[in-house]
Amino acid sequence: MHEEEVRMSTTEVVGADEGTTDRWESIREMPPSAKLVAKVLDYNETLTQSQLAEETLLPPRTVRYALSRLEEADAVDSRFSFSDARKRLYTLNI
Repeated sequence: MHEEEVRMSTTEVVGADEGTTDRWESIREMPPSAKLVAKVLDYNETLTQSQLAEETLLPPRTVRYALSRLEEADAVDSRFSFSDARKRLYTLNI
């Protein structure tokens, strides 16, 4: 195998296989904390802010900032929890 073949980026591989637009494009230029929060939501469907902080090991303030950036980009949906109206549930929207 040639060395050039091994050095393909993830974007090149995904683009070649799918031939569609990248669903992560809207968050590609966001801070690392927003990318991490989005990835955790991708694996866990719906989480509260405190659950996100626990899963990502990020401070709650950083998670709040990441969620606000993701909401501005319409990458995350939020709704009130039925079991506790003080909490919001976040779901990835991409």
